[in-house]
Amino acid sequence: MNQELLFSLLVDLHLDGDRQGPGSIDTTLRALASASCDTSSQLNIADIGCGTGASSLVLAKNLPNAQITAVDLFPEFLAVLEKRAEQYGVSESIKTLVASMDALPFSENSLDVIWSEGAIYNIGFKKGIELWRPLLKKGGILAVSEITWLHPDPPKEIRRHWKTEYPEIATAPDKIKQLEDAGYDLLGYSVLPPSDWQENYYIPTQTRLPGFAARHPGIQEVQDLIAMEKHEANLYEKFKDWFSYGFYVVAKR
Repeated sequence: MNQELLFSLLVDLHLDGDRQGPGSIDTTLRALASASCDTSSQLNIADIGCGTGASSLVLAKNLPNAQITAVDLFPEFLAVLEKRAEQYGVSESIKTLVASMDALPFSENSLDVIWSEGAIYNIGFKKGIELWRPLLKKGGILAVSEITWLHPDPPKEIRRHWKTEYPEIATAPDKIKQLEDAGYDLLGYSVLPPSDWQENYYIPTQTRLPGFAARHPGIQEVQDLIAMEKHEANLYEKFKDWFSYGFYVVAKR
């Protein structure tokens, strides 16, 4: 599928979603607790790949003195975030920025926190943690969720799927070693529960599929995308004991 068309269709499908990937308020708060951020400090935070801003809003409500730059490649998502931030009364704490996560315009040693939920896979975990590290102050926090094997030696079907879709998938010990080798110290690790995937992402997405199809009648790429979304949901239901997002909270050494 043409990448420009794919991006356009993905934005259309997910624009009305509270989340563009698995997650929850509780999961964000659990990671925030691991980070032990000083709620009274004027922290400089970047939320990378923020989508329509589910995590940005949680951070803004719980870190009232922080300044959050919500970064996404798609301005349509950021426009929704701006409206939500106004509704939540946190618009003064959040500014939006259209940028690619592999070309961020932040100065070195300028950020107290880099937050990124379910997005780093777009450039790859290893590249992301290395590319973003110089932007953090010493002792600065990186909080990132990443697709992770929950057990070694997964069944052939799901192993083959992820080998094709995202070869960097690995177990938590492997990911933690990558982080430590890249110059971070682990502060906390948690696993997203099934409800973050099903109730908060797959089920809402499924309910939007009929309307999405109706907006684009007769387009094969739309049917292909719908089939892909259903296939991913089915794979998760079948193999949810084998993989999830791991949420890694680390400090720059």
